[in-house]
Amino acid sequence: MKIRLIPTLLTALLSAALLFGGWFLYRQFAVQEPLEKIVSSYKGVNASHISINRNAVTLKLDLQPGTKLRELVQYINNEGESLIGSRTVNLDVVQHSNQTLDEYWDKAMFSVAEAMESRKYTIIPEKLKELSTQYKNVTATTEIDGNNVYVSLTDGKESKFIILPREPEKMGVWNNA
Repeated sequence: MKIRLIPTLLTALLSAALLFGGWFLYRQFAVQEPLEKIVSSYKGVNASHISINRNAVTLKLDLQPGTKLRELVQYINNEGESLIGSRTVNLDVVQHSNQTLDEYWDKAMFSVAEAMESRKYTIIPEKLKELSTQYKNVTATTEIDGNNVYVSLTDGKESKFIILPREPEKMGVWNNA
């Protein structure tokens, strides 16, 4: 029995095109598009870009000043639970910061890092409130959930969003040690 080359190759190409085309269409229309609708329907989200891979969903978000990050994350996890599945959700927030907000965060960073390291999360709002006497136009908001501490700094027009993981990365063996 002689196998003909052209029909075999055409069948293989057609099968591959159907398989990968179907997978792409499923991912686009059954997962990514509904998740984009969920995210963009939340009040305070200007724009979003979603990237989905096997283990993670990465959300690149452009947010309005004053948007509550913890509530947004909770909303996405609750409404998109069936779409996200066992994937982890990673947020990448577009920063619309200015010099005042950057200075505020630079002055608060050491105290916040110390509170995160010692796991005394109640110190963070206190330290940020102490700085508010120097920066009267800046409003600092802190929120916490099971995974992250969310710090939002805003002066009404501009905003800076900081997401601090509660479980820091574990230091491994150094390559040059």
